[in-house]
Amino acid sequence: MTAKADCRGMACPQPVLKAKELIEAHPGEIVEVVVDNEAARQNVSRFLESQGWSVSVSEKDGLFTLTAAPGRCYLSFQQEAAAPRDHDKVLVFIPSCRLGEGDEGLGAKLIANFLATLKEMEGLWRIILVNSGVTLAAEGSETAPILADLEKKGAEILVCGTCLEHYGLMGKSGAGATTNMLDIVTSMSLATKVVRI
Repeated sequence: MTAKADCRGMACPQPVLKAKELIEAHPGEIVEVVVDNEAARQNVSRFLESQGWSVSVSEKDGLFTLTAAPGRCYLSFQQEAAAPRDHDKVLVFIPSCRLGEGDEGLGAKLIANFLATLKEMEGLWRIILVNSGVTLAAEGSETAPILADLEKKGAEILVCGTCLEHYGLMGKSGAGATTNMLDIVTSMSLATKVVRI
């Protein structure tokens, strides 16, 4: 019998939290999660896959049904948080498309320069983009290629799904992976240092 969670109408990060509860309650079983938006589909799929589950998705009439089967052994967030850290994990949190207060044009130039210089930061692990910061990763933006280059060099770029939806940018990202608040909070707890811009 398949364990199920109906997450229609739920705001981020509730679908991911429900998926987490489901796999913890049914560790060896196939589970099914129903969501009604693209951000939730991406976030739940990414979460389940990060926990070692194989995920298939079907879509009908705007509803996404994610069917997941247990794969390799997975670490819970608590186990991962308790795992020893063998190197620095610097997280850079960017909640705006500009750096600093004052002139908007100057702020846009400064954030582009900041991102271009981040490759020099030792231990750079993850960059999290929220609110208007998600526009930095949008296709066609001046900064998307800079972020894509940082990804190639090993930094993870996580882009808030709720924010992408708000700005009409879902599916229009030039860099990074869609994320949710559970991922963001977990990333902050795992980081050895958090830099907020």
